Amino acid sequence: MRKLTYFIATTVDGFIGAPDGDGDFFYAQVDQEFTEYLKAEYPETIAALGREHLGIADLPPKRFDAVLMGRRTYEPGLKAGVTSPYGHLPEQYVVSRSLASPPDPQVQLINGDLAARVRELKARDGLGIWLCGGADLATQLIDEIDEFVVKTYPVFAGTGMPMSRAGFGVRPLELTGVTPLGGGQIVSTYVRKG
Repeated sequence: MRKLTYFIATTVDGFIGAPDGDGDFFYAQVDQEFTEYLKAEYPETIAALGREHLGIADLPPKRFDAVLMGRRTYEPGLKAGVTSPYGHLPEQYVVSRSLASPPDPQVQLINGDLAARVRELKARDGLGIWLCGGADLATQLIDEIDEFVVKTYPVFAGTGMPMSRAGFGVRPLELTGVTPLGGGQIVSTYVRKG
């Protein structure tokens, strides 16, 4: 059975993007050490174009063999002509009620009961499912997320898009790993208790 992992970048105060959802400000916080960490530990989370640039295009997936993203996460690449941003993964899913058909044969659309579909995907054999973005998906899938990998960048935003809008609820987690990096980034891993 595969785990659903919310692998997400956040500010120190817990925002994954500006109020409009734009997260481009995080790129200024990515340095060589952080890039090397991602290449070694989470290479499949680097988009295909970045993998080519970094010389890891043929590196096999290490932790995830599926990616699940919302339409708003998928759309910027689509507007730039990138229809299969994670083509190195066997499975790419986009959750959308507005897209009538997948823009690429490697991309599958989910537009029905999201939680039921995710439970079906989790039941398959494989490495894991990466919940790529964003807050709306995390809200809908909060009870299906098995693991949180939070990349905290050394910035304070004050306001913006939260990690989730799931509302108050005590959801106990166990800290299973912390990796501090020289540029001030911290990667924390939590698994759901119980």
